[in-house]
Amino acid sequence: MPDAQICALFIAQINFLIIMNLLFKKAIIIMHELIKLHNFHHQSLEAFERNDPQLSKLSEQKYTYYPPILDELPTDIQGIYTIGGGRQIGKTTLLKIWMLKLLKQGVMPKQIYFMTGEVIRDHLQLIELIQSILEESSKLNMRYIIVDEVSYIAHWDKGVKFLADAGLLQKTELIVTGSDLVLMQEARMTFPGRRGAAEKTDFHLYPLSFYEFLTLIHPDKNFDFAMSDDLFQLAAEGFQNYLIHGGYLTAINDMAKYAKIMPATLQIYSDWVFGDMLKRNKRAHVTEQLIITLIKQLGSQVSWHSLAKDLPIQHPNTISDYIYLLEIMDTVYVQRALLEHKLIAAPNKAKKIFFSDPFIYHAMVYWQNKRSGVNENWMQAVLKNKELVSLLVELICVTHFRRFFPTYYIKAEGEVDIAYIIENKFVPIEIKWTHQIRTQDIKQIKKYKNAEIWGQRQENGMFDTTPAYSLIRRLLQLSRDGKQFNRKP
Repeated sequence: MPDAQICALFIAQINFLIIMNLLFKKAIIIMHELIKLHNFHHQSLEAFERNDPQLSKLSEQKYTYYPPILDELPTDIQGIYTIGGGRQIGKTTLLKIWMLKLLKQGVMPKQIYFMTGEVIRDHLQLIELIQSILEESSKLNMRYIIVDEVSYIAHWDKGVKFLADAGLLQKTELIVTGSDLVLMQEARMTFPGRRGAAEKTDFHLYPLSFYEFLTLIHPDKNFDFAMSDDLFQLAAEGFQNYLIHGGYLTAINDMAKYAKIMPATLQIYSDWVFGDMLKRNKRAHVTEQLIITLIKQLGSQVSWHSLAKDLPIQHPNTISDYIYLLEIMDTVYVQRALLEHKLIAAPNKAKKIFFSDPFIYHAMVYWQNKRSGVNENWMQAVLKNKELVSLLVELICVTHFRRFFPTYYIKAEGEVDIAYIIENKFVPIEIKWTHQIRTQDIKQIKKYKNAEIWGQRQENGMFDTTPAYSLIRRLLQLSRDGKQFNRKP
């Protein structure tokens, strides 16, 4: 090749690199402008409260909830922290409230930055952004950098690992959030020894528990296992509403304002589910048919093979993959059968699949009804359907236990609804949402000396030799005490 051609080629390559560098820098400038939408606190505290997309809506709501994570997140220990939880659960609002808390405690505005992963393409842009933020902020004080929905950023973990290994995250709390629970697993594997000295670095934001909901709407009441008859009636009324809106704050506020969940609230959630599955390269018509099947099979024992009969895909591994994605998105909870002598999941037994919250179930049913042209008053229909109410009650109990304990069911000669593990033992619980319990319905549960029956009645008592408790009382106790749940009231 002649020297002139080599020189021209070299110049063309240099020009290409210059253009790419300019485009990259322009993209960073554009992202900085977009990031300003979530950092009005750099103008003033008042501007932050008035103009922030999340904080500005709080004053319009009847109920504002402050999750315990607000007090659990360290403010003076550098490290890499994760917050996982499903869509529309309130992770972004939680962090905006936390930012407001820091500012009111005297943290300088330029020490706090919030960015959303939706506008950051890859780990290279993430590194560039965080480096520029660190250069702008004081090195003498703790810096707080929040990356919301980090899973949108390609290879985000490589970017964070680079920053940590380069020593750039000194005196920095880096908080990343994601809507799939693999986020926390990836962080544990990718950043061993780089997470910081805090006792807890991974947080899971759940919907409000039944206890949290009751104390939100009745902050002056003391709900516990031994509550008075009057308080029990208040709790029972609240439980009827919880069957509809579950622990999703937007739905709770809808019910308070409109006496129903607004169609837009239901639509937004269902759109997120299908949209996120599509982003993960899952076929839309398969996801739709799977959701319809899970609605129909709610609380039933299923296998991947049995689910395949209702779906346009026949391979069990493919179905397992779809279910796994719904599970890490916190859309469903897969309750596995217990291998009693080993206290682990029985690998070859059927599973029970529940939606992770009553609201999620209703959002999916709303989507199904809209798709099929059904326009019934679904909320009234739910409360009139005793079989469905019983399933939703079981769903609530199962998904409350799974927050705190390994949670299974027992599949033997008969079935036991819940078996949770505590102190290397399992405790079997039968859920009977009825005032009358029949002997034939509890043949299996009676075989266990430490078993409990949770029923609809207000009073506690015994059924033969098995303690029979008020479900509402025990559920309140569980959701209040968490991992300190005392097995015997």
